[in-house]
Amino acid sequence: MPTILALATFGLEIVECGGALTLNVDGGGRSEAAVLLARAESRPQITRAGEALRVPVRFLDGPYGEIEPSVEMKCRIISVVREIRPDIVITQDPEHSFQDLDPDRRPAMILYLEALALAGRDWKVQECGGHPPHVVRTIYYMTPHHPNCVVDVAPAWERKERALDALGGQLAFSGLMYRKQFGDGLAAIVPDHAGLDDATLGRRLHREIDRAFHLYYGPPSHGRFMLAEPYRRDGAFQLERLIV
Repeated sequence: MPTILALATFGLEIVECGGALTLNVDGGGRSEAAVLLARAESRPQITRAGEALRVPVRFLDGPYGEIEPSVEMKCRIISVVREIRPDIVITQDPEHSFQDLDPDRRPAMILYLEALALAGRDWKVQECGGHPPHVVRTIYYMTPHHPNCVVDVAPAWERKERALDALGGQLAFSGLMYRKQFGDGLAAIVPDHAGLDDATLGRRLHREIDRAFHLYYGPPSHGRFMLAEPYRRDGAFQLERLIV
């Protein structure tokens, strides 16, 4: 089984691609995650989310609101890539990240791809931890606008839910944002939303939205899986023979 590295901009992404990560561990592979942006108070929660998925998490200490493809930030990512030597990297989708209004996603995308390109070249070896260059052969983009493959995550669903439960700060933020965005429209999903604190509201909404999202890529998409994580593989699939 392969070694997979998830390059996450924010901690929630570990859960979003958590099915693929933890199922790889089930099969005897190795999965790790590196988070570019995480506030100090959020890091214990993100670590616990990783533990629920059996995925070690490290933090890249990116400056919030100031991400750019600088030499310093490239070195931080390259050091991790050359140390872990992943067969597969999962990261945010370029198209999705460009349209997303979360801060830093657009420059982060350039940073990731530049760092992955340089990780396989003889560039600043000593400055990047002294590890020899490593070429990442396969990149998968998570939650893409145009997926070309899905992963059956029904066997890992409860683990994904437990990992999400660990992200109390993210759930409270989601509850607050959804409350501002939808107001009384939340009653369609959470009838008692007005009496809930932000974290509880966020958890209730995530439970409904996440299930709907993963279901959509299953039966409604004429798929074979009930709950599926969508991905877009970068480049053509390299097959020795056709697969079913």
